[in-house]
Amino acid sequence: MSLVSLPGLANMIEEISQLHNLPKSAVQEALREALLKGYERYRRSQNLERQAFHEDYFDNFEVELDTEEEGFRILSTKKIVEAVENTDHFISLEEVQEVASEAQLGDEVVLDVTPNQKDFGRMAAIQTKQVLLQKLRDQQRKLIQEEFNEIEGTVLNARVLRFERQDAIVAVQSTFGQPEVEAVLPKREQLPNDNYRANATFKVLLKKVREGSHRGPQLIVSRSAAGLVVDLFTVEVPEIEEEIVRIVAVSREANPPSRHVGPRTKIAVDTLERDVDPVGACIGARGSRIQAVVNELRGEKIDVIRWSPDPATYIANALSPARVDNVILINPDERHALVLVAEDQLSLAIGKEGQNVRLAARLTGWKIDIKDTATYQAEVEQKKHAQNQTAIDPLEEDPNLPLTEMSETQIG
Repeated sequence: MSLVSLPGLANMIEEISQLHNLPKSAVQEALREALLKGYERYRRSQNLERQAFHEDYFDNFEVELDTEEEGFRILSTKKIVEAVENTDHFISLEEVQEVASEAQLGDEVVLDVTPNQKDFGRMAAIQTKQVLLQKLRDQQRKLIQEEFNEIEGTVLNARVLRFERQDAIVAVQSTFGQPEVEAVLPKREQLPNDNYRANATFKVLLKKVREGSHRGPQLIVSRSAAGLVVDLFTVEVPEIEEEIVRIVAVSREANPPSRHVGPRTKIAVDTLERDVDPVGACIGARGSRIQAVVNELRGEKIDVIRWSPDPATYIANALSPARVDNVILINPDERHALVLVAEDQLSLAIGKEGQNVRLAARLTGWKIDIKDTATYQAEVEQKKHAQNQTAIDPLEEDPNLPLTEMSETQIG
């Protein structure tokens, strides 16, 4: 079989593998695809008959690498027919039976169609070099998609590399211990308190793996996603990892609408164990566990509250740290509740620029209105008084009504 020589083929594959952080098999696949493109270019340039080469014309061709002899071959799979119209795709039964008498019509054979080294070498080298870089990038994207699709939604360690406009480009490492891969941390996914200096390290949530061909990083990571808080608590609280304590809901405002309001998160936890305090487990001795999470989130305020199957109790807990006097479920079907608090608790319950009640509403899934208890009670008394004033008194309605008619009206 003929061979186009590629001196140092094995070393070249090794070097490319290390340079691009790709396994050798991926480099060989990219090299085979690039060489095949070189062969197509060669064939098109040698096409004296101006035969039409459609897009999938060369699909039955493949490249065989030989690292021992340091070269490659071009192989073609051809179908056995009686009359040959196209020698690239078909071969006659008579020709095949000269070397394989058992061959039959419809069978396929693989033939060596490698061109002469002198004719093909230079053309292949020019085309291959151009295509190889693109194929290597394609292989990298493919491997990233395959590897990171499996861990989408998990937390990774990140290291800041550079900035592109307002986006931070970071290096992340998968849980499989593969080399670092670039990811983009968009401006909207960053935390206002983070310091994204070069080589700064922190944890990020792998939010999305972009499909298809993209220039730049394919991985989208986040510091503002609620899932990051969940994972940090899972790491710090063994009871959550052991499923003794469960996280029921998380409401996070990592990038508040106003710069005067800091990031804040509310997290609802529960347990089926009578002897376990789920809130206390998350806070830890002297606040050690929750403080570790707060430190990773650069001082973000976190409220851990107890979940309850009773909506009124759950809503009251969600408005922590405010003390709630009463919760009135105005319309359970539409999940609308009125919360009464003391006057000195009103601003605390609502929160700065409404942040506390906004997060509580998201956490519970209820629309929450807040009033101070004294004002509400005064309104109720006023309504009662107004209703009493509008009640009909027969004596006042018509003082000239005869007594007999009045009595009949009352009785009737």
